[in-house]
Amino acid sequence: MRYPLRVWTPEDADYPYRLQSCHDKPNPLYVRGNIPTESRHVVAIVGTRRPTERGKELTEKLVRELHERLDDLVIVSGGAYGIDIAAHRAAIRYGIPTIMVLAHGLDRIYPSQHRPEAEAAMENGGVVSEYELGVEPFAPYFIQRNRIIAGMADAVVVVESHAHGGSLTTALRAKAYDRALFAFPGRPNDPASEGCNGLIRDGRARLITSAEDLIKAMEWKTRKSASEGMQTSLIGLMDNLTKEQQIILAKLQEAEEGMHINLIVMETGLAYGEVASELTMLEIEGYVRALPGGVYMKNL
Repeated sequence: MRYPLRVWTPEDADYPYRLQSCHDKPNPLYVRGNIPTESRHVVAIVGTRRPTERGKELTEKLVRELHERLDDLVIVSGGAYGIDIAAHRAAIRYGIPTIMVLAHGLDRIYPSQHRPEAEAAMENGGVVSEYELGVEPFAPYFIQRNRIIAGMADAVVVVESHAHGGSLTTALRAKAYDRALFAFPGRPNDPASEGCNGLIRDGRARLITSAEDLIKAMEWKTRKSASEGMQTSLIGLMDNLTKEQQIILAKLQEAEEGMHINLIVMETGLAYGEVASELTMLEIEGYVRALPGGVYMKNL
């Protein structure tokens, strides 16, 4: 494989810090890829290996909506058939780092049909396992690895599960680790949702119907709310600025990557000399910073 094998122990700085709080954390943890270690929003998505079309659509929609609303997002799952691989594929499609937690040595990918997704994950995320090279897939190992999926996440979502589905062990681990647990409800007579409905009925999982439900429950700041907060703080700061400075700063507020001084002149209708003078004052006061090539960026 392209990425070399790394071995992390709980004493290593790169060891996932969420796992550190788990009493049965893997030691060591074998890793390939570019695992993000300081992500703010880590969501594990799990479910049945025999999903309905509705389950696959829910998975795709959940990942897409999380991507639209959150920065610094990572999707974790188990690389298996069904909901797992649907979650990984959606993450890869939207450029979200994704982590596959596998139940065998990292010298192979099982199932082999998911090698393209595993290789894509290694480019932006990674594959991890507690099993050394050469260890073959074995049924009890899949149950054992589910604790790692739960332990690496802030929130665990069960999309679809049969009454005794393996993803329910991930859900139980999530509760044991004090992770937030969510489940999509299904029709009462739908076997694919029997496990989810049970989790909700017993008060173990919180019912969600969209990413928005999860985000609100987690009290995560979205791109929109962060922008609103910034605009509110900007209004207060503008009270001390001249009218021209306020106009310029408002334009820079809209340009996340900055604006060239000539474009600021065009957008504001102010004279070039006036814009240059006001930018200098704004830079001195710490409101903006000058970048190479005559580009200016807000400092708020």
